[in-house]
Amino acid sequence: MIDPLFDLSGRVALVTGTSRGLGQYFARALARAGADIAMTSRDKQSLSAFAGEIRALGRRSFSVGLDVRDYDSIQNAVAAIEEHFGHIDILVNNAGCNVRKPAAEVTWEDWNMVLDTNLRGSFFVAQAVARGMMQRGYGRIINIGSVTSVAGYAGLGPYGASRGGIKQLTMSLADDWGRYGVTVNCLAPGWFRTQQNEVMYKNAAWMEYITDRIPVKRPGKPDDLDGAVVFLAAESSCYVTGQTLLVDGGISTGATKATL
Repeated sequence: MIDPLFDLSGRVALVTGTSRGLGQYFARALARAGADIAMTSRDKQSLSAFAGEIRALGRRSFSVGLDVRDYDSIQNAVAAIEEHFGHIDILVNNAGCNVRKPAAEVTWEDWNMVLDTNLRGSFFVAQAVARGMMQRGYGRIINIGSVTSVAGYAGLGPYGASRGGIKQLTMSLADDWGRYGVTVNCLAPGWFRTQQNEVMYKNAAWMEYITDRIPVKRPGKPDDLDGAVVFLAAESSCYVTGQTLLVDGGISTGATKATL
């Protein structure tokens, strides 16, 4: 039996950006805790196999095409999910992208793509979902940030700006919507191996560098995030809002190799 504090039975969770990567891990964790899952991707067909996986867990699934850089696409997707399930209880604002370049080489188009996807898109998806949550007096919004929400890394200028913005946006929305029973928090992973950053993990020198700076001495595994996302989605976090929860193995402490 699932502890009532972490039981999501009867809840509907929308997880954006679920065609690959951490979005699928977030969705699996919520489904295992009892939630039905609405999943999105710009290419709806890319979700078919994962939708089957969620149904195999005994949960309902619903797939919707969504481009978070398109306002009308956001409104249409949220409307379709609400029509299908009747409501949305949980939002995991996961859809995102990145461009890794030295700051001097970042183009106007690079900047706009990253900020429009990660920051503007997250705001307008949250806004669209929150309208229904406020009417019902209940909601859990989990914006996905990053260790770059609180720390700077070379080559990640636009990405860090977008994730730092997510941290600030989370606090503002928490203050705006708390009176309606809607909590808003930021889940900020550290260094996790995904398809998006696979090339970095194939670099032995970089792996040694980053591992040396993580107090637990390893990069994250996707299932290291399971407990955090369920906590923020469930009754266990009913008095937690406006917070950034770093799941980063401690790298945000600024740790480096011990000299003792």
